[in-house]
Order: sequence, then C-alpha cells, then structure tokens
Amino acid sequence: MKLEKVSTEKAPSAIGPYSQGIKASGFVFCSGQIPAKPGSGELVTGSITDQTKQCLSNVKAVIEAAGSSMNRVVKCTVFLKDMNDFAEMNAEYAKWFSEPPPARAAVQVARLPKDVSIEIEAIAEL
Repeated sequence: MKLEKVSTEKAPSAIGPYSQGIKASGFVFCSGQIPAKPGSGELVTGSITDQTKQCLSNVKAVIEAAGSSMNRVVKCTVFLKDMNDFAEMNAEYAKWFSEPPPARAAVQVARLPKDVSIEIEAIAEL
C-alpha cells in the first residue's frame, strides 16, 4: 500500500511527529484538528461553537488538499473536554455535512493538546 502525505498551509502545521493527513487505499485520513488558526497557530477561544467551526474549517482544508470534500467524509471522531458542550458542538457540526451525515463517535476526554476544549478527526473517500 502506498502512503502519501497531505500538507496544506490552510490548516495549522503539525505540532508533533505526524502528518496533517495521509492518503491511502482510496481514503484520506485527517489528523485530529484543534481550534487553531492556520499560519499563526493562535487558538480560538470562547464558545464551543466558534471552536467547533475552526476545527471543522481545518479538517475541510486538509481533506480538500487531498482532493476530496466534506461531502465525502465517511467517519468523524469528536473529542470533547466537557460532554456538557455536546449539544452546542452538535448544532454547529450539523451545518458542515449533507445527507447522509458521516458516521461519528463523540467522547469526553481528560485532556487535549494545548488544553483545548475540542479536537476533531475525519476520514474521507477520495
């Protein structure tokens, strides 16, 4: 199986030894995206809606850099620092996907990189 690195300046740079995304076997695997702005890496703070929007904007940038689109996302995982943010996150998340929406897991975690409140990863068909 051939692996191809996906990289774009329209999403935050990796902050560790990983790729923004990897293309393999007809899919793009997008690494978890936190609410950081491309270029500056400045974190979006405030409402979970604003943070979710930034995470999904970053996911979209990586997926599009791979040659896919949000309409081809088949699976997402949402990591939340506080499950009490679920309803607000879910309302914003729903705006980003058409029918049928991708399969998804949403879990509460003890801690996320840079102590953010949310991280989202995705898999899309190429």
